[in-house]
Amino acid sequence: MKFSFTKASRILKRTEYIALSREGKKIHSRYFLAIYQTGSTHRNRIGITVTKKVGNAVTRNLIKRYVREFYRLNQQCLQGVWDINIIAKKQAAGITFKTVCSDLKKLFKAICFREKKSRSKSC
Repeated sequence: MKFSFTKASRILKRTEYIALSREGKKIHSRYFLAIYQTGSTHRNRIGITVTKKVGNAVTRNLIKRYVREFYRLNQQCLQGVWDINIIAKKQAAGITFKTVCSDLKKLFKAICFREKKSRSKSC
């Protein structure tokens, strides 16, 4: 297993974020909103958005580090190829790494479950 988080694993361009928010599906959890769609490359990619509404720079950077670390350790759990934008909600300020892990794990499971369900209906 490869536990890296390279540049190829990130959504980098503003146009990609805009396209994802326009065309992607949304799923909510207590602390995060995930916008996802089938990947445009051969690997999973993630984007992380934490606005100033969440807190100061220290708080925002901590949340981004937590999300990146969770993704780095759990990217193999995602079945299929996805582009995902994780957006932190205001409630995410002061969140612990353990809480981030449990919340994002639920989001990743929900994404996989929803897509399995929609694919089985279309077949």
